[in-house]
Amino acid sequence: MRPQSPWFARLHDGAGAPAHRLAEALGADILSGQLSAGDRLPAHRDLAWRLGIGVGSVTRAYAMLERRGLTHSVRGRGTFVTVRADPASAGLDLATNMPPPMFSDRALARTLHGLARQVDPALFNIYPPVAGHLEHRRVMTRWLETQGLAVRPDRILLTSGAQQALSVALAVARPYVQFALTEEQTYPGMLGALRQSGLPLQGLRMDGGGVLPASLHGALAARPGQRAVVYLTPTAHNPTTATMDATRRRDIATLCRQHDALLIEDGVYACGAGAEQPSLRDLAPERTFHVASLSKILSPGLRIGALVPPPDLAEACGPALLASSLMIAPLSCALMAQWMQDGTARSVRLSLQADSIRRTELASSILGPNLQCAPGNAFHAWLPMPAAHAAAVVERARALGVMLPHPDSFETGGTGHGMPDGQQARMAGVRLALGSVTFAALPDALRHVRAACLVHDPQGSSCDTLPIY
Repeated sequence: MRPQSPWFARLHDGAGAPAHRLAEALGADILSGQLSAGDRLPAHRDLAWRLGIGVGSVTRAYAMLERRGLTHSVRGRGTFVTVRADPASAGLDLATNMPPPMFSDRALARTLHGLARQVDPALFNIYPPVAGHLEHRRVMTRWLETQGLAVRPDRILLTSGAQQALSVALAVARPYVQFALTEEQTYPGMLGALRQSGLPLQGLRMDGGGVLPASLHGALAARPGQRAVVYLTPTAHNPTTATMDATRRRDIATLCRQHDALLIEDGVYACGAGAEQPSLRDLAPERTFHVASLSKILSPGLRIGALVPPPDLAEACGPALLASSLMIAPLSCALMAQWMQDGTARSVRLSLQADSIRRTELASSILGPNLQCAPGNAFHAWLPMPAAHAAAVVERARALGVMLPHPDSFETGGTGHGMPDGQQARMAGVRLALGSVTFAALPDALRHVRAACLVHDPQGSSCDTLPIY
């Protein structure tokens, strides 16, 4: 007699097809340790009857889990859990901003085995085109179309991650501009590139909805006869999580057109929530460099980015890309194509969305209602507080064993336009990366952060009472 499955049958809450909700529920319970390696999953028909769904939905859900390497099927015996639960964390790292792992070694081995039988040896025996093989660019454009970005394959360049795409965009824009603008808090990787460019750099005031158009207008108008490059992250801004609404995006695009500014749009988090909003490229394609990436929404090891330049500057991007790196790794592109074509990428994206919701709900329950969480697939959150308090929280958290990024790493400096009277204090806070520790370790890490928020606070305030800007 076959042993009964120990799994308590359920569907993940929320909307979506039954197959995806079942795969999300099972995947979460496997990775959290509620199911152990070797545990048997319920039989297809029995599970379908208990959940009130079709047998085909169970079959599709089990196939999604097997593609991720979380389960394996044995003919005549059933489907079994493959991976072990999350191992204990070596440290509580809330500084490294990346999604949690969704691929097992079994899934990677199966993918590589399939590629060994199917991949074209010519991909590895010759140098690829600078922008990537056209077939790989077609795969990327089809993926971007699912996120609301329509672009022709010959208009896209594949890069070794978003950082390289951002650097190429800045290098191409540099000869045409005299100064740079970005959010008062921004992505440290691009902040470093902007400073190395030698351009005068100024931060733009923000609120909960992103950059204030009045601040952008003031900064552009203050330098008549000079042209700017403006770097912005409209969706799930890093570090503050702010997402611009459609009206603000249109205002930004209009101002850049009026002042002939070039735009670099960081769209690495545009997958999922925020995708319904128009991109800055949609609104001002003639002046916008759009950057996308797979490492933030699928796997950190899949270092593939995409750059969509303005038509008039597209020709200059090839030499700039060639100067920064000879080529993107062909094997990475082959992995990307395989996962997108066999449905693995979509399954992982949906699972990451579910895990993001689970982690942000946990963080909010521990750190209180002032915590601002990024939408969609993003795994970072923002705890707004005065700058001096933020620095003290980071140091105290380190003493408690939790790594947090220092607030200075996001500081642009030089703000001064567009804040209403009475709101002159700059935006500041602590960013938390929620995907870099196991889910089992996350509660302890968050409780340590909460304890750290009390340090050097004469009022004894908690996260719940810290001001939101």
